[in-house]
Amino acid sequence: MTIPLFHVDAFTERPFAGNPAAVCILPFMREDGWLQAVAREMNLSETAFLVKQSDHFDLRWFTPKVEVALCGHATLASAHILWQQGQATGDEIRFSTRSGILKAIRHGNGIDLDFPLKPEEKAEAPPGLLPALGISAKYVGKNQFDYLVEVELEDVLRNMAPDFKKLATLPVRGTIVTSTSADSRFDFVSRFFAPAAGVDEDPVTGSAHCCLGDFWRKRLNKTEFVAFQASARGGVVKVRVTKDRAFLGGNAVTVAKGELLNHRA
Repeated sequence: MTIPLFHVDAFTERPFAGNPAAVCILPFMREDGWLQAVAREMNLSETAFLVKQSDHFDLRWFTPKVEVALCGHATLASAHILWQQGQATGDEIRFSTRSGILKAIRHGNGIDLDFPLKPEEKAEAPPGLLPALGISAKYVGKNQFDYLVEVELEDVLRNMAPDFKKLATLPVRGTIVTSTSADSRFDFVSRFFAPAAGVDEDPVTGSAHCCLGDFWRKRLNKTEFVAFQASARGGVVKVRVTKDRAFLGGNAVTVAKGELLNHRA
């Protein structure tokens, strides 16, 4: 029995940019320890595990350190592979996940993800957050998963050099830092840090835009955005907010494919 494995760059139209994910297609869902071991071996920000069911795919996501409840770029990568490999037909794929039923919708060469909106609420910055980021905040909020910090200028965001060891002590998945964009092509920019989950800086974070879409909807008085995540690799996320849903649009590129050879751990 062979287990197909793919390396995909998501939220980009070119290889070696965007956010890399491993996509592993399984005949049945394996035990948690095995899934975590494979994710640790892949050593990417996320590894997605898929099992085909009659009308959907079961989907789980693991960083090298933990399982996560919601991941955008690895879902985009999964949908890309399922269509590319002929494992899915039609223009919509349904995924059963820890965050409920998620959908991927194909539009030409692009893919839209139908995700739950994850609004934040104003919060006090916990001790150590802003010193660990090395910035002052215009606003601090918190949602189900992360802290959100707004800064005054994009230059501040781009020049940050966080202390990841200090950030890892905070009792949340991660920290989103955002500002309006100095580039007229984009509505806002962001960076995302999750050292407690084993990812110091995530290149492009779809799930963070489930929070950012609602945050900037309230401030820019619009519901559709083109966002840029200003990591070293960088990536573009198209965001559309409708009621309690966030639609995240992007592209993906397959970089490598192979198979797991030793998988009986």
